[in-house]
Amino acid sequence: MSTEQTAAADDFAYTLTRTLNAPAVKVWRAWTTPERYAQWAGAAAGSVEMDVRPGGAWKSTMVTPDGGQVPLTGSYLEVAENRHLVIGMDVPGGSEPAVMAMQLDEQGDRRTQIVLRQTCDSAEERDMAEQGSTMLLDSLSTFLAAETRD
Repeated sequence: MSTEQTAAADDFAYTLTRTLNAPAVKVWRAWTTPERYAQWAGAAAGSVEMDVRPGGAWKSTMVTPDGGQVPLTGSYLEVAENRHLVIGMDVPGGSEPAVMAMQLDEQGDRRTQIVLRQTCDSAEERDMAEQGSTMLLDSLSTFLAAETRD
């Protein structure tokens, strides 16, 4: 597993790149199946709903390390199965959703490069989003490794 991080100095965007030890179809299923997503993404049991198609809605309730719960909602803007997903995330008090893009590039039978990109409105928002996305990728890597051992 390898990780690359880049943040442009003149805007509030970040890109995270990681190589996962799983085929793209497994990465896609982990990200787009409610039961699997809840297992690795820190969502409360039974809180994840996904209608994975352009214009489809999603929601989940994330559990924070201190036990608090944060409800999240949004929609799918672009969907190309096993390759590309663009997600709109509703921001409390925001007029526009935050948009995160996920790109999958299979690298042989058992490895997939995942790239997450997001542009934010401020450096603080970018830093928080990048930290959250890094934690998601860490959890996803651990989940996929455990699935592979089973």
